[in-house]
Amino acid sequence: MRNFTIILLLNVASVLTSCGQNSSLEGSGFVPTEGITVPIHKSNLGKIIFTSEVIPLDKYKESDFLSSFEIEEDSEFYIRAFFGNSLTNYLHELDTTLSAEQLTKKGNYQLSFYVDGDLIYTENVNTGAGSPKYKNKNTTLHVPLLSQINTDFWSRFLWMRFYYKNGGEAALETGTHLLKIEIRPYLKNDEIIVGDIIAEGEINLKLAEPEKVSEEQIAIQPIEKNNDWEPSSDSYDEEKIRELNQKIAQNKFKDITSVVVVKGGKLLIEEYFNGANRNTLHDTRSVGKSFASTITGIAIEEGYLKSTDQTLNEFYDLTKFDNYSTQKDLVTLKSLLTMSSGFDGSDSNYDSPGNEDNIQSTDNWMESTLNLSMDNTRKVGEQWDYFTAGVMVLGDIIEKSVPGGLEKFADKKLFEPLGISNYKWFYTPQNVPYTGGGLEMNSLDFAKYGQLYKNDGVWNGKQILPSQWVTKTMTNYFPEIPDQPGYGFLFWNQIFSVNGKSYEAFLCNGNGGNKVIVFKDQPLVIIITATAYNQAYQSQVENMLQNYILPAVLEQ
Repeated sequence: MRNFTIILLLNVASVLTSCGQNSSLEGSGFVPTEGITVPIHKSNLGKIIFTSEVIPLDKYKESDFLSSFEIEEDSEFYIRAFFGNSLTNYLHELDTTLSAEQLTKKGNYQLSFYVDGDLIYTENVNTGAGSPKYKNKNTTLHVPLLSQINTDFWSRFLWMRFYYKNGGEAALETGTHLLKIEIRPYLKNDEIIVGDIIAEGEINLKLAEPEKVSEEQIAIQPIEKNNDWEPSSDSYDEEKIRELNQKIAQNKFKDITSVVVVKGGKLLIEEYFNGANRNTLHDTRSVGKSFASTITGIAIEEGYLKSTDQTLNEFYDLTKFDNYSTQKDLVTLKSLLTMSSGFDGSDSNYDSPGNEDNIQSTDNWMESTLNLSMDNTRKVGEQWDYFTAGVMVLGDIIEKSVPGGLEKFADKKLFEPLGISNYKWFYTPQNVPYTGGGLEMNSLDFAKYGQLYKNDGVWNGKQILPSQWVTKTMTNYFPEIPDQPGYGFLFWNQIFSVNGKSYEAFLCNGNGGNKVIVFKDQPLVIIITATAYNQAYQSQVENMLQNYILPAVLEQ
């Protein structure tokens, strides 16, 4: 959240929607619901109300509905919507041919954010968010927009996606503004069908003036001499970078530690913040996953691995692990590289047996991963799902296959040729370098790694990484996934739009807002490091890129 004061004034005018009223079955309908059991619910049908604390439904009083509220650094900010029916019943009105089970799998809520009457952002909540029981029975929706609890609720990043990534900050920049939120049901079948409004609410927002910062904090930092990088003499929009520095100094962009831009193989911008410097080792979390791909490519080139078509049963006796099936025999290195192995593991589902946190709660992460069942609804290699434990398995395979183990092999074949000597691995309980994330380096060394891919695998005239591996890595294997960036060999594929033009890039992404970005058709590599771990506002980096860094340095 930006470091400003916000005064929230709730418009308490009655907001009753026709859909919310007419669809009120109070416990009856296509599927039975919990009904409307308390007077406060019945008297507020079709409304969204705002509170500064979590209040049980049966404890609400009209006096709890905020008429004014000041949001500060650690504020809590919640909405509750009062519906006339459950989500499943609303979805049934959109398609009466589907079963309740099909509806809960294909539908969810749509939330729209308006500022001063203009639609700024609409989010179709992921269809997997919320249990079928919740969708069938609940007739209210409680959403933490700002919460210091770090709840796992699906809305955890909703406000920040609106604010930092999709125009909310610009729309609410100064003065007093009217924010309106609308909720509708939506169904994703052959096409997306959106229902009528089932709840809405309005708030007046007043933003205080941001704190003043010094010229020293805003000024572009000079690039000191460095034997590994030649400074670039290319021009760029310095005012955009000064604006970025100001926002970081004002804590509008929080926990940013560095921004580095390499253009044409030369160092164009090198900025450090919040106590970091050129020698700081940054824990970039899942950025480290991409290094597993790099080392796999080198191991195949060196003959220690045969190809990406090798299967798990060539490295493990899978019959000795729990939940053995012949489908597990079919898991390939390529499916691990593209997160499409078909294990019953998903980092986007906190209840998944293979979720990273669940795996890391055990004593032996590798054994726990190989003990997982296979998801019989998925065919190996065909369906993407973010699965950190699978990347760890890939690291273990490398550890078993290369001389001296993964760490020594990576140092000799990758880091030493790049001139990288100061770095730290994170390790599994079995003391194997953890390829799921946590590899620490300084920003300029991460820039070397990105530039290696930009150079088609060449560094200082030496082919470190096969060029064909770079090509395979920078291929989007799942181009048809809606509302999802593409994915290559442990690199994300993303399109940035700036000033009406599109720019394709492949990225290493890590928790906290960490990125190594390699552009395909522009001579650019961009590094951003940050420590906003598990914070909703880590999505601020998209705003930094779209509105400041890229407009400043792209060739227009």
